[in-house]
Amino acid sequence: MRLFTGIAVDPAVLARLSRVLAELQPLAKVNWSPVENLHITTKFIGSWPDDRLGELKTALAGVQFGRFEITIAKFGYFPNPHHPHSFFAGIDGGAALPDLAARIEESLMPLGIAKEKRPFNPHLTLARIKTQDVHALRGHIAKMTDFHFGKFTASVFHLYLSKPGPAGSVYTSLASYSARSSAGLSA
Repeated sequence: MRLFTGIAVDPAVLARLSRVLAELQPLAKVNWSPVENLHITTKFIGSWPDDRLGELKTALAGVQFGRFEITIAKFGYFPNPHHPHSFFAGIDGGAALPDLAARIEESLMPLGIAKEKRPFNPHLTLARIKTQDVHALRGHIAKMTDFHFGKFTASVFHLYLSKPGPAGSVYTSLASYSARSSAGLSA
């Protein structure tokens, strides 16, 4: 099975993003991510044996974190706007979001899951770009004035299963892990 951990995006934020994406999608024939698939990846695990799922869930249950605010705003391109491979919405979770990602990573290292070599760079992947022309998309975005899509309180992260399907990957939450209060970090 193919797994990752992530934070689900608040439905109100998804609704706002959906309206903006409906305006942008006709401008570029790229591989747009379904809005219902948008999430903030905190750790890509990759292929994992079914018979070891229990120990993975147990390791993640030990991750302690408190609630924190996430703001989704602005657009960007990886690696850059002139030769993009992906189009994304930016995420600001303060120091708490990279801290959560680091805690998840530390909890999984004893299971043999390698630490990510690249720095944590939270984002929502809105589209994947191969060789398509995105000049019209970039031009339209340059004329936009509102790049704030909303904020929400993150209080849960999930262990997701990713299954490829004919219309793209389907993500299913296998387990959820709640924040603990900052006073003693008890549930």
